[in-house]
Amino acid sequence: MNPLNSVNGSIIAGLVLMILVALLLPGGFSLAGLDRWLHIISGVMWIGLLYYFNVVQIPALAAAGADKGGPGGAGIAKYVAPRALLWFRWAAVVTTLSGIIFIELAYRPAGGGLMQVLMLKDGFVTIGIGSWLGLVMFLNVWLLIWPNQKKVLGITPATEEQKAGARRIATMASRTNFVLSIPMLMCMGGQSHGLPF
Repeated sequence: MNPLNSVNGSIIAGLVLMILVALLLPGGFSLAGLDRWLHIISGVMWIGLLYYFNVVQIPALAAAGADKGGPGGAGIAKYVAPRALLWFRWAAVVTTLSGIIFIELAYRPAGGGLMQVLMLKDGFVTIGIGSWLGLVMFLNVWLLIWPNQKKVLGITPATEEQKAGARRIATMASRTNFVLSIPMLMCMGGQSHGLPF
């Protein structure tokens, strides 16, 4: 029963190890701390896959389509993309929900909370801008990227013309998220660690 033999086992082993380490650290375990780490881990998964799509998969599929004598992109479209999109969209959900919970747990005692953060109240401007960028990215995932990728991948029936249009919409929404992620990450890190400029 080696947990490293499966993805789920590895995730569970990592989470158990994280909790054990947290219990051993000064200050110990807290719900806010656990939520913050869940937010960071799911955010790394979400943004990591976003970068993979934009930097690796989209250009690779374009190259595969242009290579008339090559194997094409069918393997990626059939086996890699659906799995990557599953983790991508659900990591977006966990990141967003854990972020909302963290804002409530961490900032409400300081006079903040979700509404103050989203309204960019004093002291919460940096995290507020990061939150708005993250929310736009989340909506792009569920309202633009995923519905259009279902057409591209053949999960939802579509003509070749509809697939081409869906591919363009999904790519532009993904590229938009790629661009938004850069200032979003700056704001998320900057709230706790201070911005260098």
